[in-house]
Parts: sequence; structure tokens; C-alpha cells
Amino acid sequence: MSGDRLKLSVLDLIPIAESAGPGEALAGSTELVALADRLGYHRHWVAEHHNMPGIASSAPAVVIAHLAANSETIRVGSGGVMLPNHQPLVVAEQFGTLEALNPGRIDLGIGRAPGTDRVTAAALRRSADPLSDEDLPELLGELLGFFTGEFPPGHPYGAISAVPGLGHQPEIWLLGSSGYTAQVAGLLGLPYSFAHHFSARNTLPAIELYRSRFTPSRYLERPRVMVAVGVVCAETDQRARWLAGPSRLAFARLRSGNPGRFPTPEEAEAHEFTPDEDAVVRSVAKGHLFGSPETVRTGLEKLATDTGADELIISTMVHDRDDRLRSYELVAEAMADSSFCN
Repeated sequence: MSGDRLKLSVLDLIPIAESAGPGEALAGSTELVALADRLGYHRHWVAEHHNMPGIASSAPAVVIAHLAANSETIRVGSGGVMLPNHQPLVVAEQFGTLEALNPGRIDLGIGRAPGTDRVTAAALRRSADPLSDEDLPELLGELLGFFTGEFPPGHPYGAISAVPGLGHQPEIWLLGSSGYTAQVAGLLGLPYSFAHHFSARNTLPAIELYRSRFTPSRYLERPRVMVAVGVVCAETDQRARWLAGPSRLAFARLRSGNPGRFPTPEEAEAHEFTPDEDAVVRSVAKGHLFGSPETVRTGLEKLATDTGADELIISTMVHDRDDRLRSYELVAEAMADSSFCN
């Protein structure tokens, strides 16, 4: 940890419950950011996903503007914007606008995956060409150039001024689930967020690689690491596991190519998982904590110790809006007693 106090944040996928719709899901996100602000969470990030009936986070910049307007001090941003889906100039203008409207409160977390299936990615990019490892550095270089106004001599975009954008740069993070983005983040001296919640086996190697490749920059003097973790917290371990049932079922359906709205706990409890579905669920289990406040606090403290993270960003996927809010309340209360957060 680069600081003395572990920060806690919110990763919001804006789940659409089986019995609700996108409007209700977005209203729940608005309610959550206000609660997180009051509870002292450090930031609230919205993830970018497309063509997923159970997730309403396809337009992060639009949602971020709304969440920032409905909160006071919490940082608000993307976790992340999938850069290959967008032209860097558009991203710079969108997030420059957000930063100009909310000075010092906007984050731009950037990922290199499309956040969707191949066909939808092609529709977003207007190209069926596969992405290459060179795409992210090139796109990222353009994006930073639009924020700073610094392009190499003779660059074709050197005469373009992103307004807003130039002079209104948000805090930029790189997101990853493997070693590639860790290396890019380290070499550029940017903060790094790792997706432990769905790639737990890569967590420690990627973070070690990031730190070993880190070069001080205008953005950071030393490495800064955030770790994303799935958490469902309830009054008892048994209830937390029951509330978490829908997230396991939803993930199994997604990986099998059959995504839908977020199921109920009753539906998840009645579902008979096939061996393949069970294997999928088990593959991500290490990145999730389901339990009582004491169980979750112990798990989060261990994760912070193992990774040396400066910040943990918590994704809570449950069916009922009140249960989601209550989970974040219980985590905040539990960690308030932790030596890591004091």
C-alpha cells in the first residue's frame, strides 16, 4: 500500500432485475451513489457492457453525468470505458466535459476488451477486424494527446483541440485482467486496477508485473493499485450465500451465451447447474466474498494483505435493490472497525 489507509469504492454494473427494467436499475444506481457518498466510499465507477439484457451500463459517460449530479463529494467515473469501442477524441471531449462540470471528481478508467460479444463489438467499431496488442497503446497515446495537447511533431492530430478536454483531464486508470495491461500501465506510470472478481488466478502475477515495470511519470511517483472484488454481505453467512445465488446463475448463463435479466434468489436456488455451468461458477469463485460482516471483513483484509492494494473496489450483484444497498452499508460498517481503514 502506498498510503496508510485502505480506500473502499463501488463498482456498479447496474443490474436489471428479472422483475424490473432499465429505468428501475438506473434509479437504483442513483440511490446507490448517494448512499456510497454518505458512507464515505472513495469512488463510484460504472462499467461498460453491451448487448447484455441484465446490465444497464452501456453508456458510462451519460450515467456518470447523472450520478455526479446526484452526489456531493464521491469521485465518479468509468470502470471502465472500453477504448477500442470509441474514437479517442470523442472520449476526451466527453470526459473533459464531465471534468469541467465536476472539477476534481471524475475518473476515466480504460480497458482494452470490447465488453461484449464479437458481433456487437463489430457494430460498435464498424469493423470486423480483430484487435491487436498495438491498438491500446496507439489509442491511449491519442487520448492522452487530446487531454494534454502534446503530440509528436508532425502528428496529424496535433492541430486538433479537444474542447472540453484540453486542460480538463480526469484521473486516468488502466484496467486489466492479465499481464498485458499491467505492463502498459507500469511503463506509462498510470494507476492500475485489476479485475480480481473474474480473473483471480492472474491477480498476484499481474500486480507484481505492474510494480516491476512501473516508471514514475507526471501522473504518479509510485505504483497505485486497485483490486476489484465481488462482495455480497448480509447479516449471516447463510443469507449472503442465498442472495449471491443469482449472480452465480447469471454468470453461468452469460458464459454459455444465454444472458438474460438478473434472476431472483428463488430461481437460482431451484436451478440445477450442469457440470459445465458449475465449472464456470467455480472458476470465478476465488474473486468473490459472500458472508456476514465479519466474514467479509476478514476476506477483504486478507485480499488487501495479499495484494498490497491501495484500494478495493466492490461489485455487489444481487436481485433486490434494498439488499444491494444494505450490503454496501454492512461492508462500510464492518471495515470502519478494520485497522486497514483507520
